[in-house]
Amino acid sequence: MITNQANLSQQCDSKQKRIVLFLPNWVGDVVMATPAVHALYTAYPEAKLLAVCRPYVKQVLDGSPWFSEVIACDKHGSKSERLFAVASRLRHEQPHIAILFSNSLRTALIARFGGASRIVGYVRYGRGWLLTDRLWQKCDLYGRYQPTPIIDDYNRLVMKLGIPNPGHRMRLFTTESDESAAKSIWEAHRLDRYSRVVLLNPGAAFGAAKQWPMESFAQLARILTQKLSCGVLVLCGPTERVQARRIAADSRSPHVFSLADAPLSLGVTKALVRRANLLITTDSGPRHFAAAFNRPVVTLFGPTHISWTETYFEKAVHLQKPVPCGPCQKRVCPLQHHRCMRELSPADVFEAVQVLLNRFPERVRIEVPLAA
Repeated sequence: MITNQANLSQQCDSKQKRIVLFLPNWVGDVVMATPAVHALYTAYPEAKLLAVCRPYVKQVLDGSPWFSEVIACDKHGSKSERLFAVASRLRHEQPHIAILFSNSLRTALIARFGGASRIVGYVRYGRGWLLTDRLWQKCDLYGRYQPTPIIDDYNRLVMKLGIPNPGHRMRLFTTESDESAAKSIWEAHRLDRYSRVVLLNPGAAFGAAKQWPMESFAQLARILTQKLSCGVLVLCGPTERVQARRIAADSRSPHVFSLADAPLSLGVTKALVRRANLLITTDSGPRHFAAAFNRPVVTLFGPTHISWTETYFEKAVHLQKPVPCGPCQKRVCPLQHHRCMRELSPADVFEAVQVLLNRFPERVRIEVPLAA
């Protein structure tokens, strides 16, 4: 079996390498895969890299120089996004290698039907027979998967090709259009008048169990403006406009604003995070935007294991209240009390904010977009 970079180079000429990356299905997981993607791109600069991913995470990659093409893949999507259509598209490229960041059986089938001669992935969901290069995730004596940082698991995938450990530096890019939209939002709320701007991200696509009470966000926003004299901007997704608008209104502060009435996209959110001094967020995808742009971040954890999404980012503070029933990894609190999030107070979060801003007091300066 080919296990190092030298042997890989012998398999095919560098200019002819075609490598397909089946990216994770969640926004935050795609960000955590970027150290591995960047390492692969750096190791094989003349190779043709193709990304296969869910349509809703494509914007995470906008502005990136890494991929020749990003192929949408969704079993519930249009005909061109279904299994056999994507496999047919890949077979046309005749890929040499497929790297499976996703653990599904379906991605392994697409890689095999797509003609990849080498398929690297974790043995999960009965797909081991489809892989040429197999990896196993850490389990306990009873075969249960142990909480270990996903970013390290992703790095192991490309290390299987002989690439040195990529490390933990996550990277994202913005486009000129997203920077322009973010600038318009900044100007509309006159955020340049504040010495600091703090973003609040109350959303949680995973489920209600990850959400911090709206009244807590509103109270925190008020505290931030009163004690730090900063501006506060509440982020939201398309289905979270009412929530963002209510947090801003309930803060009873003229210095708290929301994106509820603005055009929304992941790209604009990236550009806003890049402009801000600090992000306060639930354990959701945009949390990792902060690390990718080197911005301090306070993350509010409830039902999920911190270990799964640990990224070793020095400007991050993780807050989690220990409760007898958690972390339960449930999308909705099975006991209906949601203590893990409700017992986390605005005062606790503000204390963490002060710690970070004291350690990293620099003011952000935005000059040019980061797009390639």
